[in-house]
Formats: sequence, C-alpha cells, structure tokens
Amino acid sequence: MNYDQLFQQIKKKKSFLCIGLDTDIEKIPAYILKNNIDMPLSDFNKAIIDATVKHTVAYKLNTAFYESQGWNGWMQLDMTVKYIKSHYPDILVIVDAKRSDIGNTCNQYAKAFFELMDADAVTVAPYMGKDSVSPFLKYKDKWTIILALTSNDSSSDLQTLHIEENGLLVFDHILSLATNEWGAESDNSMFVVGATKAESLVLIREIVSDHFLLIPGVGTQGGSLEDVAKYGITRKCGLIINNSRAIIYASNNNDFAEAAAKKARETQKEMEEILQKYGII
Repeated sequence: MNYDQLFQQIKKKKSFLCIGLDTDIEKIPAYILKNNIDMPLSDFNKAIIDATVKHTVAYKLNTAFYESQGWNGWMQLDMTVKYIKSHYPDILVIVDAKRSDIGNTCNQYAKAFFELMDADAVTVAPYMGKDSVSPFLKYKDKWTIILALTSNDSSSDLQTLHIEENGLLVFDHILSLATNEWGAESDNSMFVVGATKAESLVLIREIVSDHFLLIPGVGTQGGSLEDVAKYGITRKCGLIINNSRAIIYASNNNDFAEAAAKKARETQKEMEEILQKYGII
C-alpha cells in the first residue's frame, strides 16, 4: 500500500483509526478458549476484524502477545495477517515488532515480515543507527515505522535529552537523520509519536511535514484526539491513531465483537468530524 492509497482509504472510510490487536490470552472471552484451545487468538482476532473493518484503515499486531505463546502464537500471528490480506486487501497491516539490529540481521527481519508474512508495515527502533533502519526502507510500497517520541513515562530517559553538538532533542535528531541521511521519505516511512506528547507535534511537523505519524496513547493512556489533530494533522491527514484495549476489550462477554464494533464506530465518528473540520473530506 502506498501513500495515496492510504489517503484514499482515509477519505473513503472517513477514518484514520488503527485498531491494535494486542490480543492477551488472559483477556479474551472464556468461551473462545473453551471452544478452540489451539487457535484462540486467531479466532478472537477474526471476530474483531469482521466486526470493525468498516470503521478502520489499519490493524496493528504487537508481536509480544503472540511470541509469548511460542510457535503456536507465531502461527496465529501469521494467520491473522493472512486473513486480513486475503479478506480485506485495502487495509494497512502493521506488525509492531520494534526490531533493531545490525544490517545483515535487519535484512532477515525485513524479509520475515515483508516477504514471508507480507505485512504492509513494521515498527523499528532506530537506536543502533542507519543499520537498523535502512534494510526495511528498500522495500517498495512497504512502510518502515520508526520510533520517535513514545507515550510511555520513561521515554524521557533518552528521547527528550538535549544533544550538545547540535542543540536538538534526541527524538528530533532521529527525525532529521532518518529523513536527511537514511532515506526515510514520506512514501516509505512513518514515525511513532505518543498522543500524550501532542504539543511536541508542532516541532515534529517542522521536520516531517508530510509523513504519516502512528499515534498510540489516545484514550486509555490519556492522550487527546483533538489535541493530536490540532498540532499534527496535515492536508492529507498524516495521522494514524492506534486504539487497542478500549476497542477490543470493550466487552469480555459473548457480545465482545458487537461491543468492539460500537466503540470503533464511535471513534470513527469523532474522526469524521475532525476530517471535516480541517477540510480533508
């Protein structure tokens, strides 16, 4: 999926929602576990996807929730990606792996996620420098999503420190390096920016004016959708807002899929109003 195709989906669905399939085996309804002891994560995901797909433009699968289940979890991760790709090919599929390593290792990570799994996007950590990012960027119509300013409290341990050499904050330095030296362009890369750091989007947009930003932290973590839009929206939206727990765990009973659909619809309507407010649709 390329930049224009993603923007067209946003306009079509009047939504810039990404639903995070952070599927915790301890939180899914008991009857799913009882009925399918082998593939409960996959079954839960399919039900959520079918119920919410008309309200969202992307799904993000955090690999930790699948890796923790061993080889069976990896199989369910792969099954979920393939289900989305085969049934809903216009949806952006993000594998949230946060990989980082030297170049030859990252070549293998990129091959695993982009070629074998056929994900559209993968998250990467840039703190080993260009080697940890550039192998992913070489794939056409794929997205490398680079951690920049995350929503967790301890992000200040590193990301907002000043660099004496150039006066930039660490996360700004990463944005500049990625776009000026590593080849991270608006049609092959995004950056992760936490919704709890919305005012920092002003500075971020000075460096990456057209890039899409993947924004976690709205809702449960306290981030404001209105503030994110105020400081970060672009003429082509430029935002993908991730919402995980508030949607997929809206209910833990047999009506979990319907409850998720209702919550996704509510979020989509908020986004539609924002897109209209800023003249995007």
